[in-house]
Amino acid sequence: MNEPIVNKPPALAVALEYTGEGAPRVTAKGGGLVAENILRIAKEHKIPLHEDRELAGLLSKVELGDEIPSTLYLAIAEVIAFAYGISHKEPPLPARRLSENRSRSEGKQI
Repeated sequence: MNEPIVNKPPALAVALEYTGEGAPRVTAKGGGLVAENILRIAKEHKIPLHEDRELAGLLSKVELGDEIPSTLYLAIAEVIAFAYGISHKEPPLPARRLSENRSRSEGKQI
C-alpha cells in the first residue's frame, strides 16, 4: 500500500552571518516551522544552503548574535568556502588575505 508523501519541516536550521570581520555569528536558529522559515528566507535571497545535521546541532547551542566558537572555525570555513564557490562571489577582504597567505605558505617547503 502506498503511503502519501508528507513534507516534514526540517528538524533544525541555523543561519550564519560573516562580514569578514571577526568570526561568523549565529543570526537565526530553530526547529520545525522556524527552521522551515529560515530555509525559505535563505532560498528567497539566493543564499546557498549546506546540510550537516551534526554541525547544525553544535551551532544551535550558540546564543543568537554570538560568534561561533573557535572549535568550529575549520568546519565553518569549509561551509563558507562552499557557499562562495557555488555563488561565484568573492569572500570579504580579510578572509581572502587569510586564504591567499595560506596558499602561499602551503607552496613553501620548510
